[in-house]
Amino acid sequence: MTVPTESAPPASPASTSAAAARARPRWTLYYELTKPKVVALIVFTAIVGTLLASPGWPPFAALVWGNLGIALAASCAAAINHVLDRRIDEQMSRTRSRPLPTGGLEAKQALLFAGVLGVLSMLVLWFLVNPLTAVLTFASLIGYAVIYTVYLKRATSQNIVIGGAAGAAPPVLGWAAVTNSIDPNALLLFLIIFIWTPPHFWALAIARKDEYAQAGIPMLPVTHGVAYTRLQVLLYTVLLVLVTLMPWIVRMSGLVYLAAVLVLNARFLYYAFQLKMTERAELPMKVFRFSITYLMWLFVALLVDHYIPTTQLPTPPLYGPEVFGP
Repeated sequence: MTVPTESAPPASPASTSAAAARARPRWTLYYELTKPKVVALIVFTAIVGTLLASPGWPPFAALVWGNLGIALAASCAAAINHVLDRRIDEQMSRTRSRPLPTGGLEAKQALLFAGVLGVLSMLVLWFLVNPLTAVLTFASLIGYAVIYTVYLKRATSQNIVIGGAAGAAPPVLGWAAVTNSIDPNALLLFLIIFIWTPPHFWALAIARKDEYAQAGIPMLPVTHGVAYTRLQVLLYTVLLVLVTLMPWIVRMSGLVYLAAVLVLNARFLYYAFQLKMTERAELPMKVFRFSITYLMWLFVALLVDHYIPTTQLPTPPLYGPEVFGP
């Protein structure tokens, strides 16, 4: 005769995540602190800025050391964000498995790691690239890691709009690494990412509205409702369509870019319109994921167009021998 035994209660998701984090190699936890997918997109747009700033192949220092320094700074900002948001991350399903909420790393370890990355970034940019790129990169780091994360994120529903300036800076940084100046064309790339950020992130915020509300973060869907946020996503997408035509209008890019951006904008507008008119549960995340693809291919189109100079339509002369004769 066997003695009945009481079965152990099932492990909670939090304890399971903590156990998994402790079992992972330590280097993978530090790697996760850098938010590698986010940093990859940041560095990609910075590299495009570097390449667009050069008529041919950019200088080695700008291309390699410049983008390495930008990557280190972005990784530093991401690690600081992990530390400052660790209490919020514990309350949200998509972030509670991060290294700090699970106990895989301590806050002081993450801060030390961020400090090392930040110092290395500034040394590389200041001494191997140019001081302007170092200063601009440092300002972007502070803008995201401190001004946005500490204040804006918790203070206003326009946190993404205002804080988007830091995320829009990488093409300007890559351009400055080549030219040691702030070029109007680089600012146009900045404007594109700046306008892209709200519809990109508000789509995610709609999908995670309840989690943001529980964490006390005043994202737009929490403060103004989902219907209002859907309208804002559509309006910002319309504005994005107009802004992304400007590289062609100002002759920065040619027909390859124009063809690509027309297709990408049509798709983004379709998704944004669907998001506004319907309440299908899967649409917010679909818009969020497409927006990442959208930005990547838009910058690829800029790059391809840059190396195919024959794609620009000729500008007819307003006066001169071709019009008035000899």
